[in-house]
Amino acid sequence: MSTNTKVKVQGERWFPSEQTFSDEIKELWGDWYCDSEVGKLRAVLMHRPGQEIEGITEDNFEKYRFRAPINPSRARQQQDALADVYRAHGVDVYYVNDQRTDRPNAMFMRDLMFMTPEGAIVCRPAIPSRRGEEKAVAKTLASLGVPIIKTINGDGYFEGASAMWVDRDTVIIGTGSRTNESGANQVEAELRNIGVKNIIRTQIPYGSIHLDGYMNMADKNKLVVFPWHVTYDCAKQLLDLGIELIELTNIDELKQGMGMNFVALEPGKVVSPTGCPETKSLLESHGIEVIEVELDEIMNGWGAVHCMTGFLKRDPINR
Repeated sequence: MSTNTKVKVQGERWFPSEQTFSDEIKELWGDWYCDSEVGKLRAVLMHRPGQEIEGITEDNFEKYRFRAPINPSRARQQQDALADVYRAHGVDVYYVNDQRTDRPNAMFMRDLMFMTPEGAIVCRPAIPSRRGEEKAVAKTLASLGVPIIKTINGDGYFEGASAMWVDRDTVIIGTGSRTNESGANQVEAELRNIGVKNIIRTQIPYGSIHLDGYMNMADKNKLVVFPWHVTYDCAKQLLDLGIELIELTNIDELKQGMGMNFVALEPGKVVSPTGCPETKSLLESHGIEVIEVELDEIMNGWGAVHCMTGFLKRDPINR
């Protein structure tokens, strides 16, 4: 028989890898991860306000759910100052590219994505004046190499501030005016698929549109809450997990000053809006370090630190 004769191999000889997605994500996609609200912050996604906020006036600010007209240059300066705080603490700041110029709420990034240990969930905003912002977010995430594990679809709508990590095993999901059952169910399915064991479902009450309007994690076991909006069932499950509930009861600082709209830079250290002295004292009395940034112009859009920040990477924590 000729030595050049090729032997025909019968059957498939390509075998699948049994490695999990989480084992390969860093090598194949990049170093992206989030399983808490307080693990050491390493990377964030923001949208620097552009042309879209140029025309917010006395005549139309309510149409876009702003509480007052906004000074564009001052708003940009204030967001830049927040980004500088992040960078000073070792956080990489990335920006959304090619955002629509007719969506003045697009700076509120938390609503548009929810980060997990295996990638981002791209949200679908509830109100028509925000629909479409998520396309630029998805495009930017893809350009960075952040996996998109889910895009909310069908009849669902879900905004990222309607969910909150407690730890790797536990996530709170709230339904209300900005997240419906279909959207919440889609998020729950993805979280369970990546190993989240406990989903605490709760109603977001009339008077708040997102969870961060009345609860926010400040440390591994410390959750700041507005007690009159937290349901008993939700509070009981958190207490059973060993979470300390720090009650913020100054309604003016909560609603007008957005004192709860902070972001943890690491466990027990937060960056928060100025102008909320009672909230700052409350946090400090519970061992939380507070770094303040001026955001009164940004707050004319009814958002502050937490609203503007999409998490891309946090270090894992052990409670």
